Amino acid sequence: MSFKTALGLLLLAVLAIVSESSSGKSTFINFSDLKKLYNSKVYMAERFARPLDGMPFQIGILSHSGVSDSTDGSKWLIHKGDDYGKSSQTVVVDGHHMSNNWKLKEQKDFGGSKTVSDFVKAGGAEYKLLFDNCHNAANWMMND
Repeated sequence: MSFKTALGLLLLAVLAIVSESSSGKSTFINFSDLKKLYNSKVYMAERFARPLDGMPFQIGILSHSGVSDSTDGSKWLIHKGDDYGKSSQTVVVDGHHMSNNWKLKEQKDFGGSKTVSDFVKAGGAEYKLLFDNCHNAANWMMND
């Protein structure tokens, strides 16, 4: 394994592949599955938006955005937020944890030309409310 791949795996591992289930218990992914996820090809990506936590509606930027990727039959939500992760604010969680509040905004067929790691990198490590937020990250993921 190259240094670049190992560094990417470490970054993804620290990202919050830990997701919260509805019971409040954490779900962890093992290293072998993490490596497989990191290198998984993305076929279909969908940009979603949902209301901000505590709000019953969404209007433009008063919402939260993320991208759901399909990789070999699995769905993963890649999204960004302030204090979402440790070494990166762009995190990956199991798509099964998406509520029905997420509304589809855009679909794009990548035909396996990109990997989950490409989407995480496109989302960026830092979060800044004005110019490096969840909406920017979702757009970068869909357009890179």
